[in-house]
Amino acid sequence: PTGSTSTKVELRGNVLLLECIAAGLPTPVIRWIKEGGELPANRTFFENFKKTLKIIDVSEADSGNYKCIARNSLGSVHHVISVTVKAAPYWITAPRNLVLSPGEDGTLICRANGNPKPSISWLANGVPI
Repeated sequence: PTGSTSTKVELRGNVLLLECIAAGLPTPVIRWIKEGGELPANRTFFENFKKTLKIIDVSEADSGNYKCIARNSLGSVHHVISVTVKAAPYWITAPRNLVLSPGEDGTLICRANGNPKPSISWLANGVPI
């Protein structure tokens, strides 16, 4: 990419591909780091002589700044890609059926997440409560 920074948005569960191609003589070696964190060990792959960083099954935790550094014996250059992982709403804890007798109390639990954060509304027989 041109310049010193760029941005990338990916959806949760997809494959994140980041590319960094540098020129120089001698041919530079590319290295990738995640600023303030670690690359996920079992989901990270490098392709095209490390010019492409591939992270499979991305989650919101994979959001952050990724830096590629190209270095040879004469110097180095770097580029930072700011990654945001968006997510459609998904269940953390889905509500379960509840059977109660008259006069009994019960609790329904509904926990969802997503990016942006989803709003939760409750309806009884299609009517908001």
